[in-house]
Amino acid sequence: MWHGLSPSRFRSFPITITSVTAAPSGTVQRPVNNARGLLFMAAGMFLFSAVDTQAKFLTATLHPIQIVWFRQLGLLIGVAVLLGLRGPQVLVTAHPKMQIMRGLMAAGSATLFVIAVSYVPLADAIAVSFVAPFFVTIMGALFLKEPVGKYRWGAVIVGFIGTLIVIRPGSGAIHPAVLLVLVAAGLFALRQVVSRMLAAGDRTETTLVYTGLVGSFALTLPLPFVWIWPSGGTQIALLIGLALLAAVAEVLVIKALEIGQSVVLAPMQYSLMIWGTFYGFVVFGQVPDGWTWVGASLIMATGLFVLFRERRARRRAVAANVD
Repeated sequence: MWHGLSPSRFRSFPITITSVTAAPSGTVQRPVNNARGLLFMAAGMFLFSAVDTQAKFLTATLHPIQIVWFRQLGLLIGVAVLLGLRGPQVLVTAHPKMQIMRGLMAAGSATLFVIAVSYVPLADAIAVSFVAPFFVTIMGALFLKEPVGKYRWGAVIVGFIGTLIVIRPGSGAIHPAVLLVLVAAGLFALRQVVSRMLAAGDRTETTLVYTGLVGSFALTLPLPFVWIWPSGGTQIALLIGLALLAAVAEVLVIKALEIGQSVVLAPMQYSLMIWGTFYGFVVFGQVPDGWTWVGASLIMATGLFVLFRERRARRRAVAANVD
C-alpha cells in the first residue's frame, strides 16, 4: 500500500552517492546521500509491510476502523511532537478546507485498504494498490492540466491491463473486496492532487499535522460504535506494535526523502510486493498465483517506466533552464 508516500515528490535525478542538491537562492543546501536514503526507504517499506500484516491478522477479531485508529495513533504521536517543537504556528494554513479534505481522504483510504485485506491475500492487495500513480497521472491531467505524453498514457493503459490480470473480474479468482483497494488507490491519488495544490501555499509540515489531526478525529467519531476491548497479551502487543512500527516507518521514509533524491528512492516502494508476499506466506500461508505475478510485473514495469520518463523530462527542463 502507498503509505502516505507522494508520487509528486518522486522527481530529480541523476543518481549520485554523495553530492549536494541544487537549491534556490537564499535556501540551505542539503547533502545528498542516496545510499543511506535507499537503506532508510528499504527499512521503511519492510516495516510498512509488517504493519499491513499485523492489520490483516487483527481483522479476524477487531473492526478495521479500530485497527486503522491505532495505526493513525503512531502518526498522531509524531504530530504531537512536531507541535511541541514548532508551536501552534505550524497550524497556520491558507487552505483549511482542502487540508481537512485531504485528512479525510487519508483516513478513508487506509480504512478501505484494511477492510480489503481482511478478505484478500496481502500480496494481491499490494499489487492492485500500485495503480495509485496511474490515477495520479490521470487526475493530474484532468484537474491540474498537467501535460501527459503518449508514452505515459500508454504506460497507464498497460498498468491497468496488469491490474485486470491480477483481479480477473468475473473469474472468481479474487474476492470482490479487491475493488475496495482500487477505491482506496483512487482516494490516495486524489489526495496527492490536493497535496500539489496545497504545496503552493502551505508547508509540508502543516499538511502532515492536519493529516494526523483530521484523520484521527474522523476515525475517533465512529470508534465507540465498533470498539472491542483487546483480549489477551497478543492482541495488545500487536496493536502497540502496529502504532509504533507505523510511526517508525513514517520517520524512516521522511528521513530517506530528506537525504536522498526522491526519484532514486521511488522504485524501492515496489519492494512492498516482495515483503507482502513474504509475510503472506510466512503468516497466512498464502502464495500469489502465476497470473498475479504477471499482472504485478506489468504494473511495476510500467510504474518504473513512468519514473524513467519523468527523469528524462526533468533533465530536459534543467538543460533548457541552463541554456
